[in-house]
Amino acid sequence: MTFGQQPQGGNQYSNPNMQGQPQYQYAQQNPYGQPQYGYAPNGTAAMNAQAAYSYEQVQQAQRVSVTRAYGEMTIGLLITAAVAVIAQMTGAYIGFLQATGLIGVFLFAAIQIGMAVYLGARIMKITSGTARVMFYVYAALMGFTLSSIFMIYDLGSIGLALGMTALFFFVLTMFGMTTKMNMLKAGPILMVALIVLIISQLILAIIPGVSGMTQIVCALGLIIFAGMTMYDAQQTRALFAAYEAQGPEMIKKISIVCALNLYLDFVNMFLYLLQLFGNRD
Repeated sequence: MTFGQQPQGGNQYSNPNMQGQPQYQYAQQNPYGQPQYGYAPNGTAAMNAQAAYSYEQVQQAQRVSVTRAYGEMTIGLLITAAVAVIAQMTGAYIGFLQATGLIGVFLFAAIQIGMAVYLGARIMKITSGTARVMFYVYAALMGFTLSSIFMIYDLGSIGLALGMTALFFFVLTMFGMTTKMNMLKAGPILMVALIVLIISQLILAIIPGVSGMTQIVCALGLIIFAGMTMYDAQQTRALFAAYEAQGPEMIKKISIVCALNLYLDFVNMFLYLLQLFGNRD
């Protein structure tokens, strides 16, 4: 099952450093590489030149923050892979399906979608620790569900799709981070395309057997999530730039929601590549 995502772009998050709001000064670097902040009221005539942010410090802080998001995404992927392998080796997923049938499948899907929506909507209200635990639990549930691919595809196909996904994801991320093209403007288009993709998959589930349509939908899905990967790469950088002045706790929260978006891009691209090029066992 493919899980989509809501772009968490400019509509949900706004830049808190607008005119008339308090400005922050750089105080010192804590042991974890995150900046600490001192308060300076708006309209201060002269800021201490050594205390204020320099361009290099701002760039370094953004790089550290982006690295944190991709690190959290990587941990989530490792949890998913580990749970999928364990569930396959122990037969846990097969036993779960035998006990619950389709009810269990829909229950797992509902829980995963609900967690993703809740995490995106409540990220500003919950603590960073709670957000991280929810993300890891989500990744574990995804791994339990994805253990089903071992019953459909051979290991060679799974490994090939995983390698291709990692390569594409890296290339698309680097392109999104370095290009001057503003992918954030493509957010509404990608969202509409994602809705059309989901509706198309539901129709194919109800009316199976349409020759060639599954491959076409998978190809379109791959293109859409390639665009989402570039979009989320730029959005990650933009969100950290907007919220970096609110301190380490906010940075941790933003890193989790960005990691979730990137994680979903990776998993969906992997599934589409597997369906396109995998050999069914």
